[in-house]
Amino acid sequence: MTRTTPPRPLDVEALFPELAAHRGTTTRLHPRPGSPQLSASSVGGPMLWPVGEQWPMCGEAHGRGRGRRPADIHDQRRILAAAWAREQSRGPTDAERALLTELEVEHRLPEAAQTDRLPMTGLAQLYRRDVPDLPEGPADCDLLQVFWCPFDAHGPGRYDLNLLLRWRRSWEVGDVLAVPPQPLVVGSAGFVPEPCVLYPERVVSYPFAGLLPEGLCDRLDVWDEAQAEEAEAAERASDEIAADPVGYQYDLSIPPGWRVGGFASWHATDPYPMDCQICRTPMHLLLTIDSSEWDGGSDSWKPLEDRGLPAHRSATPTKVIVGRSGELNVFSCATDPDHPHRWSIQ
Repeated sequence: MTRTTPPRPLDVEALFPELAAHRGTTTRLHPRPGSPQLSASSVGGPMLWPVGEQWPMCGEAHGRGRGRRPADIHDQRRILAAAWAREQSRGPTDAERALLTELEVEHRLPEAAQTDRLPMTGLAQLYRRDVPDLPEGPADCDLLQVFWCPFDAHGPGRYDLNLLLRWRRSWEVGDVLAVPPQPLVVGSAGFVPEPCVLYPERVVSYPFAGLLPEGLCDRLDVWDEAQAEEAEAAERASDEIAADPVGYQYDLSIPPGWRVGGFASWHATDPYPMDCQICRTPMHLLLTIDSSEWDGGSDSWKPLEDRGLPAHRSATPTKVIVGRSGELNVFSCATDPDHPHRWSIQ
């Protein structure tokens, strides 16, 4: 099975030829629930981790003695999915609702200290052979593995994430760790990914408007406003709800969902420099971790194969939630991938 992005509603380069000089590509990962194999790229799937190597741990001081059990979170999702999949479903039965309430309970670990080593959660692993826009890692590494701490209690404000990127050469891994350690409880269900197979697709992308040359950005803004005004006028004239206007940000530039490479969106904050803290060179977008595959504002990016599915069944396949249902953009140094990464939540 594949996932295919529909053609864009219009040819933006025909309207703004200058955009051709800024054209790029990004690989949409299209994660969908399944049973990914160890040798495949995945979200929430098994990680190719050597049996003799220490599993990533979070040692930062923060509360970790209260939360939900990962197994309960997976059980809750399974029950809800089965309930809504039934024909003429009205949702969970009374018995299922009672069980769901039990699975929502937070558990305490009185013995847990703030500096106990906490197993990090394997979020994703990506092979270069599967993902066209994944850059070459350090020293010919072909596999990128992504982990995070399942609590957002890091940094001075105690709300930051602890994200770990690990590059490795897959062919050097011998015996694989069969049962990785996992946290007994997590801060929220959004830190626990559902196992998903990937259907990578390379698509054309353009930069966030605010990062384009000023004159071009101004023209795009004027065009966007004109599109919105035309849609409002059409709705008033027909007394019917008009189709959503086509916009540069939501329909023509940066696709939603999990993806590798391309351009970062800055829709929640003004753009700010993402320079390497070691060599001070501008960093490139490595990975976007998104809370949804599409929403009401980005429905035009919904894959053709998913057109018949209701949004509530398909827009959040990984169940990962970043911040308040936003996206996490992870940046890497273009000069040396060994340099520390940086990230931004939008």
